[in-house]
Amino acid sequence: SYYNEYKSYLRMVSDAKKRCVRIGTHSGTFHCDEVLACFMLQQLPQYRDAEIIRTRDLSKLDECDIVVDVGAVYDPVRHRYDHHQRTFNESLKTLTKGKLDFETRLSSAGLVYHHFGKDVIKAVAPDVSEEHRDIIYHRIYKYFMEEIDAVDNGINATEETPKYHITTTIGGRVRALNPAWNDAVQDADGQFHKAKKMVGEEFVARINGMVNIWLPALKLVKEAFDQRFEVDKTGEIMVLDNGGCPWKEHLYSLEEESDCKGQVKFVLYTDQNDMWRVQAVGVQGEGFTNRLSLLESWRGLRDDKLEEVSGIKGCTFVHASGFTGGNKTREGVLEMARVTLKEAASS
Repeated sequence: SYYNEYKSYLRMVSDAKKRCVRIGTHSGTFHCDEVLACFMLQQLPQYRDAEIIRTRDLSKLDECDIVVDVGAVYDPVRHRYDHHQRTFNESLKTLTKGKLDFETRLSSAGLVYHHFGKDVIKAVAPDVSEEHRDIIYHRIYKYFMEEIDAVDNGINATEETPKYHITTTIGGRVRALNPAWNDAVQDADGQFHKAKKMVGEEFVARINGMVNIWLPALKLVKEAFDQRFEVDKTGEIMVLDNGGCPWKEHLYSLEEESDCKGQVKFVLYTDQNDMWRVQAVGVQGEGFTNRLSLLESWRGLRDDKLEEVSGIKGCTFVHASGFTGGNKTREGVLEMARVTLKEAASS
């Protein structure tokens, strides 16, 4: 009969719901950490088609396969990843027994990243080697995830009073996607998924940037670093074959690995206009401070006047701060760097 068919249909729907994998998180105002946690989970095969349940009803959360940022329980065996309980004080340093030296208290995003991060990276970039996956994992936490963990736990980036307000962080942009108090339609779930899309795109872009830009640059910078004594006997000048590649972080790491921190003072390369540039290497972690700036007497000068004062042919400019300069030839920028090193050694 129609009635029996209808009951059978309802049972089928009920069974389907029971089989549906569910990710649980809290309802109400959403934040960057659980938004990103949900996105990362949905990159994995076991959660790719999972339904996200936003609720604070514990009975409904109990039915979920995995729960993030709600429930006051951290238990990876049961796939419960909350960090709000008073007893929670975990960081990557504590969870890895000191293998990773990040002491920032984890949010739900950091917990999911700790337990699933390498699998997420593999899902986003399947062709990356295990060695490079470990490098990406570390770097993504340092330059993307840790900020999200810290902000969610109310940890300031500095103990000093900021000189200006930064309002365009990823966390701030997620916060802005919450429905306004006076919106006629309060579609928090719809806005949550918009935020998940935005955060997810940035997360994936960071991984792809590592794979397609950062890692290939490492190879070029290492080659230049290994050949620096062929450029100048001091080892303080490095020449890059491709000036467009990011080199600073790679240089700092290579120096540290080689026990020669602070050695390289200048990097030479060609810019987008095929003009040779000499750039002072900055002091790591000190913003605009250089290890050694180009000579003060050259700063702010251009072309003929710069050639006259420096005595070096082909000079085109030296920045007013002395952090970079240009010349028409490789030999010219090399001479600019050598003269600066010589002056510094004799002063």
